[in-house]
Amino acid sequence: MSPWLEKQRHLIDFTLASLARRKTRNLGLLLVYTLLVFVLASLTLFSNALRTEAQYVLAGSPEVILQRMVAGRHDLIPPGYLDKIGRIRGVQKKEGRLWGYYYDPVLNANYTFMARPASEVADGMIMVGEALARERGLAKNNTISFRSYSGKLFTFEVAAVLSPDAELLSADLVLLAEGDFRRFFEYPEGHYTDIALSVANPQEVRNVAAKLTAALPDSRPILREEVQRTYQSIFDWREGIMLTVLAGAILAFAILAWEKAAGLSAEEKREIGILKAIGWETGDVIRMKVWEGLLISLTAFLLGFLTAYVHVFHFGAAIFEPVLKGWSVLYPKFALVPAIDGLQVATLFFFTVFPYTAAVLVPIWRAAITDPDAVMR
Repeated sequence: MSPWLEKQRHLIDFTLASLARRKTRNLGLLLVYTLLVFVLASLTLFSNALRTEAQYVLAGSPEVILQRMVAGRHDLIPPGYLDKIGRIRGVQKKEGRLWGYYYDPVLNANYTFMARPASEVADGMIMVGEALARERGLAKNNTISFRSYSGKLFTFEVAAVLSPDAELLSADLVLLAEGDFRRFFEYPEGHYTDIALSVANPQEVRNVAAKLTAALPDSRPILREEVQRTYQSIFDWREGIMLTVLAGAILAFAILAWEKAAGLSAEEKREIGILKAIGWETGDVIRMKVWEGLLISLTAFLLGFLTAYVHVFHFGAAIFEPVLKGWSVLYPKFALVPAIDGLQVATLFFFTVFPYTAAVLVPIWRAAITDPDAVMR
């Protein structure tokens, strides 16, 4: 082992022994420090995992969704719109969609009704999401009745419960035949809720949207990238809300850490004086105290980050879940796939480790250059 490494090893050994002599104080600081890193790391990991999940889910959505606007509100797509869209270059596939919301007074929850072709769902049959089936106690071949907004009662048989793997998308979903959908919501023939478009060249999505707006002035094209940005903004906003709520605790810790690092106790000053008296150089004293700050901050960072990882990806981030995920009566159950952003981890490391370590330098330097006899007196 090189002399420099040997020297650092001895400094670390002495630093650990010094920390052990003041274990109550240092353990208290370490606990608070770890808790702060745990909270910040949990927010970072959870928000990033949700963003990644949203990107993955939305990757399969249509490139363009076309809505018709009347007096600034979303209205039904009338007959003829699909024919007009078909003459626009760049549009590879178009599909009129039928969907709407239904309020169920039994659960006090909203369901999403969506029409599917007869090849997928037969008349009189429905397919329901896992969360809906769980809350209503439904299984295959069960029957369920819904009263439409016109007051008519419709009874359906459950053809299947959708896969739990898709619960994030289908928690409150009810799939039914197109004819049943039109009768339930009294939709006129040829009308649709919106139109989903596929564009052959992803680079031409904005050009196609501009052509749609020019050809259909009362339409509003919604791009997939705009939906993705909206979700990103929502998660950023919610993360900011949590950080604002925790700002007081973060500030309190910053004051505590600064006071601990910037103010030396009489015992620590006496220890430095003794080390200087027995031949330690000023640089050795400073390096010893820097190692002390690094050992505390690195231990707190590692413990806090690992605890946050377990909290987020093994326990579903139970502490922050209602705020960052949102809330609903029919809440989907899904496991987050671990997604770690190296830049975010590096930023968290920098702002939690380096400030505390740097804060020890000035008071240690002042004590280290003071005459040992004066320090010990």
